[in-house]
Amino acid sequence: MGIRRRIDEEDVHMVDHSHEISPMSLVDGEWAYALCGGAAATETFTFGSATVGIGDAGTLIIVEAGDALDKSCVWNADEVRLLGPAPTPVRQRLLEERWERGTGDAKLPVHLAVRNSEGLVYLGTGSLPRARTVLHPGHNEHVLTDCVFRLHSPLSKRDLDHVRPPLPPVDLPNLEWLRHVNGDRVSALEQFITGWHPTTPETAASPSGQTAVPDLPAELRQLYRLAQQRPRCLGVQNRILPVVEHQTDPKGEMLVFGEENQGGFYWSLLWTLDSPEVDPTVWFREYDEPPIAEQEPLSGFLIQFSLYEASMGADYVAWADRLTARQVDQLTEGLLPVPLRPFWPWAPTHFYVAPGLVLHVSGEGGDNGFSAGAGATHRSALAPLADVPVEWSRFDG
Repeated sequence: MGIRRRIDEEDVHMVDHSHEISPMSLVDGEWAYALCGGAAATETFTFGSATVGIGDAGTLIIVEAGDALDKSCVWNADEVRLLGPAPTPVRQRLLEERWERGTGDAKLPVHLAVRNSEGLVYLGTGSLPRARTVLHPGHNEHVLTDCVFRLHSPLSKRDLDHVRPPLPPVDLPNLEWLRHVNGDRVSALEQFITGWHPTTPETAASPSGQTAVPDLPAELRQLYRLAQQRPRCLGVQNRILPVVEHQTDPKGEMLVFGEENQGGFYWSLLWTLDSPEVDPTVWFREYDEPPIAEQEPLSGFLIQFSLYEASMGADYVAWADRLTARQVDQLTEGLLPVPLRPFWPWAPTHFYVAPGLVLHVSGEGGDNGFSAGAGATHRSALAPLADVPVEWSRFDG
């Protein structure tokens, strides 16, 4: 359970007590605010559902125990996620004050804690690797909307469960679509997308603006129809271009319909004035290099594109690089392979699935090994990967 420690007036004025107590210790509010310079000298603010204390000696961030997509919380063993908007003093303290060169660490320490039924659980200090701001309408000022702190001391699985109690199991999308992949691909794509991307009242009432264009192949028209109420199916990492953004390549030979998120490559179809080809070849092109044919025609490519975006853009993800063939075998054990030829000529990619889970494995081995990314519709769906001996760069299970 840790310790509960009273402090006297002399202790309050010490700059930093973090060396006196270890992460996961139970502390009282007086001790916690002493980390900032003492309660009397600390200004407190609300950052979404989190409390932020700002003092001359440091910053204290307190989140509530629990797990939610729309609230500040401990997100995984390494990260605490804050959702705003944040008041201006908090943005200034977290983003604009001086930082140590070459690190994500503020010169004044940032302490993190979780409030649960027992009191405050001290997590230690953290760094700020990611933050997002938006320009406030009508004001010449940016607003901090969300950010992530990376803990200097990652949490064990037991400690993580203590400050972020596991979510109860839910119904996960089934794999009915998988049996249609090499039979009725129209049904396979529709069943996967409607299972993975449920509609909300907002998306159901506000179509994305995609239109069914008769001179596009039927497979692409189907995706745009699905995107009317599920716009995320057009991509989060990379994207299928909205119809109004279609263009021909510089030679006027190809219709560009998809692109990488930074414009490094794009996908296209052979441009023709005749009726669209049935299930045409998809061409991958990097900058000015010669185009390369994807191994699957459009019907299979759109399934692969949808799986890749699901693995990269889900609410819960896991990523790892430089994996050995043995580690890949361990990751995919118990998952079902998707029976399609490799996706993406840059780094041949295969897909493996379970209910509510998509795992992609890219690369050809060699010196750099393989990379893998998994996306899940619920934390519990990542459970099959949790015990595999892999060094994850991020694991949201």
